[in-house]
Amino acid sequence: MHNLPMLNWSDLRHLIAVARHGSTLAAAKALGVNQSTVHRRLAVLESALELSLVRREPTGYRLSEIGETLIDQVLAVETSIAVLERQVDALKNDLRGVVRLTCPEPTVPRIAATGLIDRFHQRYSGLAVEFVTSDRYLDIAKGEADVAFRSGEPVDDSLVGRKICDSVWAVYASRAYVARHGRPASVAGLGHHALIGFDGIMKNHRAAKWLAAVVPDARIVSRSTGMLATVSAVKSGVGVAPLPTTLGDAEVDLVQVLPPVAELTRSWYVLTHPDLRKTPRVAAFVDHVLSDIEGLRTALVG
Repeated sequence: MHNLPMLNWSDLRHLIAVARHGSTLAAAKALGVNQSTVHRRLAVLESALELSLVRREPTGYRLSEIGETLIDQVLAVETSIAVLERQVDALKNDLRGVVRLTCPEPTVPRIAATGLIDRFHQRYSGLAVEFVTSDRYLDIAKGEADVAFRSGEPVDDSLVGRKICDSVWAVYASRAYVARHGRPASVAGLGHHALIGFDGIMKNHRAAKWLAAVVPDARIVSRSTGMLATVSAVKSGVGVAPLPTTLGDAEVDLVQVLPPVAELTRSWYVLTHPDLRKTPRVAAFVDHVLSDIEGLRTALVG
């Protein structure tokens, strides 16, 4: 069977212009191209269809009998494309709904304090940001969230995003603890101190693995399942623990007893799925974040 070739909309536009304006010269002016371009596009279309669509006259070209027969269908294509373009524009400008943002719970008040979310709401009154807090990585591809502020190198190749800044960790104790027990002189000295460990979904966190590696015989006096709980445990004075400097330095009752640990440094990323990145609501939020990245850095690392 003979199959109809794939038609090029650009070629059809040139045919419509000739039909409307009565000559290739007038069609060229209407389209903003030169007359030779109109001739060339018509020749390509005729070759593809193996039909003669125009006839030569002293003033240029006019529709042939076959062209006149087909022009109504071609105009219907133009109408359909115009409807499609309007629908696409409407979708692009449909800035309503909710953007679900996942991030560690301790960062929520810091992000809010920068005014980043307030500025987004002022800019896009039809959109709302909903925080989905978790100490585990939510699955964006499965719809658990739309955008993530995430610490650590991306492990999901299906996500796209950008690095924001580095996440730095140090070892902290309360002032009361230091007054009673002193401070470790080195990482090796942690073996002589009471330590706060990690449990639950934090058991496999890099901080937990680091403690197990550098202090294999650690004296664990308390275990926490989240970062806020760890901060509270350190503030209570029961022991020492590694914490993000963003959280530790913000607590007046805590002191860095060991400087930032290189092995615990990771990067902060803003991540989303490539399909979501193309949706108006998520694109608006991600673009807003990237345009106000200094505010986000302040929230994540101080």
